Amino acid sequence: MSPEQMRMARAALGWGVRDLAEKAGVTANTVTRIENGADAKRSTLDAIQASFETAGIEFIPENGGGQGIRFRLRKDGTREEH
Repeated sequence: MSPEQMRMARAALGWGVRDLAEKAGVTANTVTRIENGADAKRSTLDAIQASFETAGIEFIPENGGGQGIRFRLRKDGTREEH
């Protein structure tokens, strides 16, 4: 999960920095620092990514066409959002 993907995921969910921080159990300052490119502990990044995934976000790795995010789809093809 890159800083750009974090910003994309927050925007897709309509979450502010404080919303993500609360859901991940970190400070808003930590979220801002990571989004600005600062290093973070693996456990912090895992908590943030888990918060997004619980909300239905999937991370798309770099595959030659860029990296991104998307909403996870249910088997019936509808978006999975929480």
